[in-house]
Amino acid sequence: MGSPPGRGRSRSASAFRAALPCLLLSALGCAPAAAQSLTPDLFNPNRGGFVSPDTLPTRRTAGVPQAPSDAIPQPPDPNDDPRKKSDVPATTRVGQVPTYGLPAANGASSSGYDSLNRKRQQPKLYPGQPKPKKPAGPGSPVPSAAPALSPLGAPRIAPPPSETAHKAPVPPAMAGNVPGQPLRRRLRADDDAFGAVGDYAGSFLIKGGLELSAGYDTNPARLNKPVGSPVYVVAPDLLVVSDWERHALVADLRGSFSGYTNNMPATIDGFASPSPVEINRPDFTGHVDGRFDVDRDLKLTSQLRLRLATDNPGSPNVQAGLQKYPVYAAYGTTLGFDQTFNRFQVAAGATIDRTAYTDSKLTDGSTFSNDDRDFNQYGGVGRFSYELKPGLKPFVEIEGDNRVHDQAADRNGYLRDSSGGYAKVGSSFEFSRILTGEVSIGYSARSYVDPRLSQLSGFLTSGSLIWNASGLTTVKFNTDTQIAETTIPGSSGVLVHTYAAEVDHDFRRWLTAIGKFTYGTYDYQNQGRNDKTYSLEGNLIYKLNRNIWIKGSLRHDILDSNQPGSSSQGTVVMLGVRLQN
Repeated sequence: MGSPPGRGRSRSASAFRAALPCLLLSALGCAPAAAQSLTPDLFNPNRGGFVSPDTLPTRRTAGVPQAPSDAIPQPPDPNDDPRKKSDVPATTRVGQVPTYGLPAANGASSSGYDSLNRKRQQPKLYPGQPKPKKPAGPGSPVPSAAPALSPLGAPRIAPPPSETAHKAPVPPAMAGNVPGQPLRRRLRADDDAFGAVGDYAGSFLIKGGLELSAGYDTNPARLNKPVGSPVYVVAPDLLVVSDWERHALVADLRGSFSGYTNNMPATIDGFASPSPVEINRPDFTGHVDGRFDVDRDLKLTSQLRLRLATDNPGSPNVQAGLQKYPVYAAYGTTLGFDQTFNRFQVAAGATIDRTAYTDSKLTDGSTFSNDDRDFNQYGGVGRFSYELKPGLKPFVEIEGDNRVHDQAADRNGYLRDSSGGYAKVGSSFEFSRILTGEVSIGYSARSYVDPRLSQLSGFLTSGSLIWNASGLTTVKFNTDTQIAETTIPGSSGVLVHTYAAEVDHDFRRWLTAIGKFTYGTYDYQNQGRNDKTYSLEGNLIYKLNRNIWIKGSLRHDILDSNQPGSSSQGTVVMLGVRLQN
């Protein structure tokens, strides 16, 4: 049985592929053969010795560094003989410190450890810059830092050292951290290290004080011929302030009583003395201010005020032949509102005041009524202000009132009922807490029912400035203008201008010096009388602690009048103690 046709064709192809290489070798074997020539390079054992370096297939190309094994060997240097090098002496290392890597203390900073114990360079501080505190040494307690939260609420990895370093430990009861303990009242910032702390009664902070002083006055009655007397002064004061989130109530009460051990003469040169025999004088000023916050922009305001005093020594309103000064009381109230419209503010109020005098006691034992000096005053005041920018608020203020006396005619037959008012413009300002206050100028006028009394008018100035010249020195300036009543026949009233400047300087926190200068003018209408007053005062306060102060004062007063025999001078020296809480 024969093989299949496909298998026979496969065997024929395999035989053909085996005979083809034999035919090619037979054709190449017929060419002539050439022998290789003998050259010196055949005996060179180095790599690349059979061809020139320029035609070497393994030569180094550009960008490929040459390996040491690819370099062409050079003949040995006869001078590089190791036997000759052994004769050269070795380099000495005496006095040389070997350096291994970085030098010693190379990585120490200004606050790190220095192995060479070199003097550290102190940082340069600018003038007035506080010196940095020294780091805590061995044995310092480890401060306990509470985890502080970042503005995003996540706790920081570590609190900054300034928040925990050098902090005195506070008992948990004082810090208010005891579980279940009521929250402690947060105390207000106190800039005066020797100021009164006060006590809390409910939600009111109460501060009280009492000054006791004694000295000598060379002319207490302000006579043209001075008559001196020892003097003592008792001056209590009380301040009550509410501590509420809304609304406010403040009571400020201050008074004094000046007592003199010597009496003044009843007659001078055969005439009745213009000064009382007993010159003891009380002086009290108090007011209670309230504010009711209806909402953010509307507030209701009120005030109760009281002034208890006598006529000033040397004043022409003092009667001749008095046994003691008559006391007057001026009291009243104001009810108003304060409305804010964005930057525009309107404040207005209605005022009611009364002034009443006690009867005068004469040296002969009789009394003289002062009912003709008693009067009621009804009026209103309004202020319109606009805040141009923070710290600058100009305003316009207008006031009008009507005075009605208990008796139509006074002791000299003049009808003293009157009506008047004032208008002024000014501004309140605050520049970086260095200069703060308020100043204004205006015009005031008052007309009387009696045609014999001419209109009393004049320019007015008012203001209060505080200049914090430095952390130790404060300068204050005050000015005021008033139209006061008088009993001089034919005179409409008195136009009073007062200017005062005060400088406070702290030599230490416990030692303060105060200098004050006051200048005033008294213009009596239709009388041609003009009085000028000068007062120069110096005080030195030594603060033992928050509760006890020692105070010494020296004051010199001058009354210069164009009326003959009315000028006077006096010097007062006082030393006392202040008790406060």
